[in-house]
Order: sequence, then C-alpha cells, then structure tokens
Amino acid sequence: MSFRALFLEKSDAGFSASVRELSDTDLAAHASEGNVTVRIAWSTVNYKDGLAITNRSPVVRKWPMVPGIDGAGVVESSDDPRFAPGSAVILNGWGVGETHWGCLGGKARLKADWLIALPDGLSARQSMAIGTAGYTAMLAALAIERGGVRPDDGEILVTGAAGGVGSVAIAILAGWGYRVVASTGRPEEAGYLTGLGAAEIIDRASLSAAGKPLQKERWAGVVDAVGSHTLANACAQTRSRGVVAACGLAQGMDFPATVAPFILRGVTLAGIDSVMCPRALRETAWQRLATDLDRSKLDAMTREIALADALPAAAAVLAGQIRGRLVVDVTR
Repeated sequence: MSFRALFLEKSDAGFSASVRELSDTDLAAHASEGNVTVRIAWSTVNYKDGLAITNRSPVVRKWPMVPGIDGAGVVESSDDPRFAPGSAVILNGWGVGETHWGCLGGKARLKADWLIALPDGLSARQSMAIGTAGYTAMLAALAIERGGVRPDDGEILVTGAAGGVGSVAIAILAGWGYRVVASTGRPEEAGYLTGLGAAEIIDRASLSAAGKPLQKERWAGVVDAVGSHTLANACAQTRSRGVVAACGLAQGMDFPATVAPFILRGVTLAGIDSVMCPRALRETAWQRLATDLDRSKLDAMTREIALADALPAAAAVLAGQIRGRLVVDVTR
C-alpha cells in the first residue's frame, strides 16, 4: 500500500526535498529495525526538522530520509505486546528523522521502546500541536519545579518566547502561578505573548550581547532556548538557588560564561535532553501536558498546514518567522 511522505535525497548530483509516493516495501527496506508500524495522522515542523528539510546542517546522517522527529497516529501492526493494533501512540525524538525514517509521512516503522501511549485528555492533533517543542518546554518547567523554585520565589525568564518552546513554556509556567517575563526580538508579538500568560515583555537585545560574569539578581528560574550570550547573561542574573533550564541554541552553541553564578549563588544549570529522555520522565512530562496545559492557549499558538506546506515552512522556522507551533496534517 502506498503513502505520501516528504522525501530527502542527497547524492553527487545534489540535495532534493519533495513529496513522494512511497510503499510498504520502501518502509520495510529503510526502517527494518522498527517493530511497530504506525499510520501517522499528525506531525509537526520543529527546528531540527527545518535543518533536515533545508539541508542547512548535517542533521540527517542516513540517506535517503523521511524527516519528522514527531508523530502521532494509530498502530497498524505490531511485533511488541505493549502496542496492539488500533492503539493511539506518540513519537518524539530517538534519532527519528535523522538516522531512522521519520513521521512526516503517512506511515512510520518505529521501535516500540520509542513510543508512548497517547495520554487521556489529548487528541492526536493536540499532541502534535505540542510536539517536541512543547514537550521540551514541559521538561524545562519540571526541572525548575524539581529544583525547588516556587511561584513566590520570583520571576521566571523565558527566552525565544515567541517560538514553540517559549510559547508553551509561558503557558505552562503562567498556569502554575509563576510571574513570567518573555524575552523576544519580535515586539509585534507582545499581545500574543501576554495572551499566553506573560506578565512582561523584554527585548532580547538586553540579553544577547556579552555581559558581566555576575549581574544584578532578578530571575528565580529561566527557560532558555537560545544559548550563547543570552544563556550566559541569564545565568549571571539568576537569583541565589535559582534554576536555569537550557534547551536550545538559536543564538549559538557557545556558552561564554564563568563559574561565578554557580559557586557564588548556588545557581543550577539544568540541561534538557528531549531526544533520549528516559521513558519514565517522558511519560510524566506528557501526563502533565495533558492535565496542565490550557487548551485555549494551545489553540492560540497553533497553525495547521498540509504535508507539502512543510517544505516552505522549514525555512521559515529556521528564520524565526513562525509564531508558536505548526501542526502538519500528513493526510492532506
């Protein structure tokens, strides 16, 4: 049986990305290590997908490739007793769309260990409106919570606020009662961000240049999707015993900081790895998303596109032109 998918090829002749008709035989040949076949209904376009689809960075390490690090759908067939045919499942990360055919297509052959059951209270579409970006935001919020930071301890800074991670992080943390300050380079999105729950908007330029190793204390916690000088300044401004959750590199992979915030103020820098996150923590994050994320705010940050639209959307994601989340209906 055939299905449509985004298809990435690279050879001596160059790189191409297109929508193709693929077959179950193609899937078996290129995703033979999977043991569960899922009919994918919804996916999304994350930053990493953007890199893969545009070939902007060597994210894809096996060719040809179907991109898509996220997917939600129904099990068609399974060699694992944990997932019977008809089960609703979610996939995030695990190198899918990089070294293993991904979910921007009508079917995916995946390992059972990579899948989790769709939580009660979430539709498949909503799960992909959240996607890896929103799931990463929840992991970051949980790190702040586990670090003992409470709403009355002070403000939470969210950088890259108008993006997918930032948008969901604001909605989660504001819903938990924190006062959230959103950092963005898009002042025109102020109304959008305050609608999600941000109490204050600041210009990202105030954080993006080189700063002093220790600065005036302000933040009880930080969710940073930017890296580089922004992360260094956020750490330098974090209050004693605060928690900084680092989950992105939109400004850069470098971290031009000193140990001063960590040894003089006891600041915790928590790294957020959503790709290889242990199953128990992954399930906890999704359960909390199902119960704690305001659906009206999720709807406000989500735009739906068709499968072919993911091609131009990839470049827009990398350029920081997408507000909130994109959900891809792979059936159209």
